[in-house]
Amino acid sequence: MLERIHLEILTAIKEHGTLTKAADSLHLSQSALSHSIKKLEGQLDTPIWKKEGRTLRLTTAGERIQTLANRVLPQFLHTELLLNQIAQGELGSLRIGMECHPCYQWLLRVIAPYLDQWADIDIDVKQEFQFGALGALLSYEIDVLITPDPLFKPKIDYIPVFDYEHRLVVSTSHKLAEQGFVLPEQLSEEVLFSYPVEPMRLDIFSQFLNPAKCAVKKHKIIETTEIMLQMVAAGRGVCALPGWLVDEYAKTMPIKSIRFGQQGINKQIFIGIRRGEQQIDYLNDFIEQAKKTK
Repeated sequence: MLERIHLEILTAIKEHGTLTKAADSLHLSQSALSHSIKKLEGQLDTPIWKKEGRTLRLTTAGERIQTLANRVLPQFLHTELLLNQIAQGELGSLRIGMECHPCYQWLLRVIAPYLDQWADIDIDVKQEFQFGALGALLSYEIDVLITPDPLFKPKIDYIPVFDYEHRLVVSTSHKLAEQGFVLPEQLSEEVLFSYPVEPMRLDIFSQFLNPAKCAVKKHKIIETTEIMLQMVAAGRGVCALPGWLVDEYAKTMPIKSIRFGQQGINKQIFIGIRRGEQQIDYLNDFIEQAKKTK
């Protein structure tokens, strides 16, 4: 009953609003579109769209089919692209989604040897605030997701690649700099810098401040790691980053990392992939390279 052309037609109608524009976008005649949908409506015994003046509006049944199209059509396109690349003797690109903002430097160390091994693979990286991470993986917009906070779903496998400790970052002249660990109430007069992520997803809030019912004086957003650490080094505030990253920058900047509480905040970086795809050679080799890179 339902065919790919039906999904494409309803997607075009949803996007363009009129039969003329939808037909043009699909390089089909208006009569061909109308005939295809009328035939489907007869099989389903329910209308798929309604005319409102010169525009078309999807019915409840049409919206259900279009929702299916949103999930299925990207998979068609992704598979066709892979098949075409195989036919041309190419492998194409590895599209990486990043939910771990400070992991970019680590990713560069993973990519360099990986590209040497896979000369036919191109790399594309998307930051978390440029896409909806999990949805992008499920809809085939990206191939792997790098995240410290996996949302476990039936169709996604997460592979842990390395452990780290999340730490508070202060300038070497800060009053907390000589302490072995910091307590939640000690941050009540501090300005906190963070990436553009909802506070509930920031470990300093969810695992440290909120459980103790404490808060910072002010919370400011900065998108780049380098600017954030420059602000911290200048004594303008504090931030929270992986300890391994702070250690790298501390070689050239007057900053220091401090443990959150006596126990610290221990984390892992995961690589998320669609279930069953770890058997793909170039994906599996990327994961293995990531496990070896610290």
